[in-house]
This record gives sequence, C-alpha cells and structure tokens, in this order.
Amino acid sequence: MPTFSKKNNVLMQHKYHYSLQDVQEPNLYREIFSYDSVPKITFNMRHVPEDMPDEIWMTDTTFRDGQQSVSPFTPEQIVHLYKLLSRLGGPNGLVRQSEFFLYTDQDKKALRMCQDLGLRFPEITTWIRANKKDFELVKQANVAETGILVSCSDYHIFNKMHLTRSQAMDKYLGIVKDALDMGIRPRCHFEDITRADFYGFVVPFANALMDLSQESGIPIKIRACDTMGFGVTYYGAALPRSVPGIIYGLRHYAEVPSEQLEWHGHNDFYKVVSNAGAAWMYGCSSVNCSLLGIGERTGNCPLEAMVIEYQGLRGETGGMDLTAITEIAEYMEREIGIEISPRQPFVGRHFNVTRAGIHADGMLKDEEIYNIFDTAKLLNRPALVAVDAHGGLAAVAHWINSYFRLTGSDMIEKNDPMVAVIRQRIDDLYAKGRNTVMGDEELEIMVRDADKARYERLLFHHGS
Repeated sequence: MPTFSKKNNVLMQHKYHYSLQDVQEPNLYREIFSYDSVPKITFNMRHVPEDMPDEIWMTDTTFRDGQQSVSPFTPEQIVHLYKLLSRLGGPNGLVRQSEFFLYTDQDKKALRMCQDLGLRFPEITTWIRANKKDFELVKQANVAETGILVSCSDYHIFNKMHLTRSQAMDKYLGIVKDALDMGIRPRCHFEDITRADFYGFVVPFANALMDLSQESGIPIKIRACDTMGFGVTYYGAALPRSVPGIIYGLRHYAEVPSEQLEWHGHNDFYKVVSNAGAAWMYGCSSVNCSLLGIGERTGNCPLEAMVIEYQGLRGETGGMDLTAITEIAEYMEREIGIEISPRQPFVGRHFNVTRAGIHADGMLKDEEIYNIFDTAKLLNRPALVAVDAHGGLAAVAHWINSYFRLTGSDMIEKNDPMVAVIRQRIDDLYAKGRNTVMGDEELEIMVRDADKARYERLLFHHGS
C-alpha cells in the first residue's frame, strides 16, 4: 500500500525489501575495477532527489584514522588539539564527536585526559575491531559510543575474511547485539562501501541493523566508508560508486534516519571534499573528517574544508571559531612536525599569498579582487603578496602595508619613492642570480636602509 509522506506531501510507493544475496563467488565488479587499468565510472542515468537534512555536522577521526598515517601523538598533544577542536566546533557542537583508539596505555591516557577536561563537544567515542573482548575496553573507558568495523565488500568478506556474505552478516549482527547488551551505542563502519554489492548485501544488512535499533531503543549508526576513495558525485552515476545513490539507498530502502548516517571518505582520486558535500546534500547528517586531512594513504576529508563548506551551504557560522584552524595548522606543523603543503587551502603558508605582478597590483587597489574572502577576519591570516623577481612595485608596496599593518591614509602607494628604491635593490639581487622569495627580515632591513626615520615611524604602527 502506498503511504502519504508528510515531508514530501505526496503518496510514496511502498519500499521494496531487499534480501541478502548469499552468492557462491564474490562480486568484484571486474567490469569497473579491473585493477590493471584506472577504475571506470559507469552511469545508469538514474537520478535521486537531493534531501539535505535539517541539521548537518562534522565528526573527527584525527586521533584514530588520522594518527595511523603519522608518528603517534603524545597524550599532551592530543589534549591540546582536542581543546582546539572544541573551540573550532563551537558551543553548538558542529564538530560533534572525536574518536580515539583504546589499545595502548598512551591511547587510554590521552582519552582520560580529554575526558577530564569536561568539554561537552566533541563527544569522545572509540573504535574497535568486531571482537567481543574489545567491548570491555569501551566499558572501562566509560564511553557511550564505539565504532565497529563491519567490512561490506566482497573484496573483504571473501578475499580477506574468507567468509560468505551470510556468515559475515551473522558475525556482524552478533557483535552489534553484544554491544547493545552492554548498553553501548554501536556505530557500524561499512568499510569499502563503494565496491560493495549494494542491494545484495549493504541494504539487507542495514535493514537488519535498523530492526535491531528499533527493538533495543538504541540508535545504531551507520558510517558509509569510501575506503579507497572510489566515490563519485556525477549526476546519473551508477552504484557502487555513486555517492548520491549510496546515501539515497540507505535512507530510502534501508530507512536509516539522517542523524544515524555518517560519511567517511578518502582522497585517492581528489574527490574527498565534493563527496562529503554530496553526502550532506543527499541526506547524510554527518561527515567524518580529520585535521589537515591526515589519514591512510592520501588521507581523509580535511576538517577545515568542511567547516568552510558548512558555512557556504548554511550561510552562517553556527557558532564555530574559524581562527582555531590557523592555530591548529601552526601547532601541527611546529609541535608535531607534520609537513603542510604551502599551497594547501586554508592552512598552507602560501594559500592566500599572490605572486603575479598584475595580481599584486590588484591586491594593492582592492584586496577583495584576488583574495577568496576576508582571511584576516575569518582565519586570522591576512592576505599577502610575495616579493620576488616578478611582483613589481605593487608587490613591495603591498608587503610594506601588510607587514607594518598600515591602513587607510597611512597606506603606501606603489609610486612612493621609497618603494622604488627598495624595488631597485631587489631587482639587482635577482639580476645577480638570486632565485628565492625575499624574506620578511631582509625586506625590513631594506626599508630601514632606504629611509631610517620613516622606518622608525612604521615600527610604531607595526607594534601598535
């Protein structure tokens, strides 16, 4: 029987119920994933509706998936970053949760230290293997929710675990029931969902989990894991790679509520941010990220990217403090030793530094012409112009104004005689073979040498 949807205000056709297809041989989608060639993107031109949830947010995996790709953080470093995560997410918890490992003494110490801070957000969760013994670790840690690895592609079920689909599903459901019996909220990590048989395994398994959720009264979450970064957002793309198709199918056929659905992507094909945004657009409330995008192989979805994406989609900050992004990046580079590409958006040293001479001239006239937004206000990162062989007079003038914090009538124009003197000295250096960008300290010395009295007045502005 069709049912009337209060959300769509139309009669909706009865949802088809998919049963587990317990095949004898694994479906590896060899027509798409031949392994000896780049994976193919196939289309069936089936279009699913966008269905942005009422509420969307981010979760963090820096201390779990992210930490797998770098040298282990010390507990003190984790505490410092956790406090910055809380500040970034704001009082409304837009960075809702952060997941931790539980296997070493250092893992447990870091978790306890973060718990002792008493911060409401991000909520501390954990990650464990599909192993009943690991639940004891969760209980001992006094954590309400844990992630459980439930690999869902035949690559994992057949080739890694050497099980059939029915055996895998029975194993997974048994572990989830153990979690429910212990009063632990399960978050099921559907590993490798973009290579899985969606209607033959994913939907039937998700249906069984939703049945358990209703019976127990405990909301079971599903994290859709694009483990290899195969997800695509092209309109009309076919499963198993279609992000809209995956989210729509979990919402429509498995009836997973948006707030119990989470997307976890990887960046193997440069699509991690667009895939996460599409997950939001098609009905997933939560996207899982890591600071700077650190994580296995090419990394996870950068948390700072989705913070910006959230504001682009919602049109407001939601109480987030974006200046924490800059502090996080500086701390991770300086104290932890993580190398950040200078041109990495929002966090790289040169992400808002312009070099082209014509661009420098535009920046001098109106910063908005060549800066993506007011990076000084939002990120505490003023737009800069690099001074090298190509920037001309405008680059020097812009550097002086930025470095000495000159505004309004105090700003120096590119036709200022002092600018010409400095520019000539710079050109002489490059004519003699220099090939690196000018540093702040040597430029400051050039200003001093060009006009000492004026330099001292500029220092007053710089220190005020």
